[in-house]
Amino acid sequence: MGILRLSHVDITVPDLDLARAYYTGVMGMDISEEDGDRVFFKCWDEEDHHSLAVRYDPRVGMDRFSFKVEREDDLDDLERAVETFGFHVDRVSKGEEVGQGESIRFQTPSGHEMELVHDVEKVGGRVGKVNPQIPINLQGIAPPRMDHLLINAEEVGESAKFYMDVLGFRMTEQLVGGDGHQIGVWMERSHSPHDLAVVNGTNGGLHHFAFWLDDWDHVRSAADILAYNAIAVDVGPTRHGVTRGNTIYFFDPMGTRNEVFTGGYRPDPDFPTITWTEDNIGQAVFYYEGEVNERFVTVHT
Repeated sequence: MGILRLSHVDITVPDLDLARAYYTGVMGMDISEEDGDRVFFKCWDEEDHHSLAVRYDPRVGMDRFSFKVEREDDLDDLERAVETFGFHVDRVSKGEEVGQGESIRFQTPSGHEMELVHDVEKVGGRVGKVNPQIPINLQGIAPPRMDHLLINAEEVGESAKFYMDVLGFRMTEQLVGGDGHQIGVWMERSHSPHDLAVVNGTNGGLHHFAFWLDDWDHVRSAADILAYNAIAVDVGPTRHGVTRGNTIYFFDPMGTRNEVFTGGYRPDPDFPTITWTEDNIGQAVFYYEGEVNERFVTVHT
């Protein structure tokens, strides 16, 4: 019961045609619906209506991020929990949002708009349910699904407390500064190394959202596709110390940072929280290089 996994990320872009071309041609996502100034995308193995919504706006940014809950009455329970914490909650009725039923929305301590939803329209993936065969007409990187996102907060510890105490996330790893304050936290709900991470930065910022790939060969192939399409790579291919995942960070043509990610461990319920200290931040973030570039820690949308 409670939060299941990341449902979708809603971003804004100044060029909807360019976004449509990039997220289909380079990322290989499918368009599930277009509605006025918004385009909805899904990955080929996702059943739900969309995992990415892109809305036209002169500014590159993020409208909200949405997590899916297991049961409909989880919305009532989590609404009470958020209001008890002291934050106002808005109800969004079924039919008000494309492809989904009733949801709740609220501001987090870091000023992000977060949404929880149970009923998302099932539109089906490209793989059959019986005797499934991997589709052969994929293009671009073609990740099977969205995986996680990382956001910025000026008070990481305050944010972590909200997500853990109010929404039920469990912390798998943390990065702690010399003064004892948390610089970054990685939290899960789906038994993956992280569904949501928060690192120190400007309130309301989106650092990146990440697509899952099945193995290292797909990460290497993604690097080839990014280079062929002259996509600006931020870091990688490389591996994290935190989560142990293999990764590439890159920017879509409008400036939003994307990641492809694979690997990592399975955090069972008795998995202890791993603590990294600030003097090991290089290996924590990029294990091979042992250092973090300035752009990676300062650029967000």
